[in-house]
Amino acid sequence: MHTESIKKTEAFLKDTFAASSYLQANPADRDYRLEHSYRVANIAKAIAEAEGFDVTYAVIAGLLHDISYCEEMVTRQDRMNHGRRSAAIARPFLESLGLPADAINEICYGIAIHVDDEADFQWERTPFCETVGDADNIDRFDAYRIYETLEYLKFSEMNLADKRETVASTIDRLTKYKEIKLGTATAKKMWLGRLDFYIQFYEKLKAQLDGSTSII
Repeated sequence: MHTESIKKTEAFLKDTFAASSYLQANPADRDYRLEHSYRVANIAKAIAEAEGFDVTYAVIAGLLHDISYCEEMVTRQDRMNHGRRSAAIARPFLESLGLPADAINEICYGIAIHVDDEADFQWERTPFCETVGDADNIDRFDAYRIYETLEYLKFSEMNLADKRETVASTIDRLTKYKEIKLGTATAKKMWLGRLDFYIQFYEKLKAQLDGSTSII
């Protein structure tokens, strides 16, 4: 792993976020996006190490995949386009690192497609490219996100019937997510592990709710 390139990427990401007037006005969004970028980079690193990809490039791609959040996203279209926009922001920086042209294209293509599977330039959709989106999706299913989701849904304010319905539908949705195709065997294993963790949590929660009104 080329630590100097990664250090420069970290500095570029932090400097870009620090210079953003939008993120200056929304420091919680800045902190979340930076923390998420590091988590995705670490997941991409683990996948790359297991699959034999270039680890430096995987970490760089993970760090920069959401750099366009330095810009305010007003519409749904803005949010759907943020992968392509992040790739456009990243490209001049990657060129300044002196990376090979093929490596730059592969990193940028992975960043570009991570939201909606579409890029604005032609390149081969390699397992490395898919790793960016896979790592991003895997990070959506961590322990803290369970808390965030339940808080967002105002779960604690629901009546018992609504809680039970929410938990049942969540288990059903998570079970279906197991069928999603990922780019590598390593990513799939990590994905299923995260889903199993979530399902176990919600099944335990369901058991508690089932035992809240009668003897079972």
